[in-house]
Amino acid sequence: MDIKGQLPIEFLLMVGLSVIILIPLTVALSNSVELNQAMSAARTGAIEGAISDSLAVYPTESFQNYTQENQRLLNPSGVKILKITYLNQGFNQSYQKTKIQLKIYASVPSVYNKTDRNCLGDRINFNARKKIAESFNTEDLTNSLYNPAFSKKYVFTTADVQWQ
Repeated sequence: MDIKGQLPIEFLLMVGLSVIILIPLTVALSNSVELNQAMSAARTGAIEGAISDSLAVYPTESFQNYTQENQRLLNPSGVKILKITYLNQGFNQSYQKTKIQLKIYASVPSVYNKTDRNCLGDRINFNARKKIAESFNTEDLTNSLYNPAFSKKYVFTTADVQWQ
């Protein structure tokens, strides 16, 4: 008779331990899913910015500015996104969210001028931040440059593009 009573106790212990293990695991996984979604959106945006730079297709205001100051950017260039990394900068008191800084590494063999590269990098960073904001439907929480971009738990900024 005692053997029959052990199965429910063992079962309850297994279920209890499973719950204790699954709750923290679920929280950790939900955080990583959000960060992965943001990184995927940043990659998509950076690639869009690189394509825009590579084809020399710009909004009217940028085109007019480049016509006066950055003539080289009016010609196609082969911008390539090499990688994107992020740095967790901890909890930001002013936003009440964890701050993540994105760093995009790119190459453009045909543009040597630092000012021109900065213009290309600004477009890449803008598109990366914009895609993050669109991905989380937080466009109304940021400014026209999408700086910073927000998700539910994170605030995203970008460092200058690192050219290689």
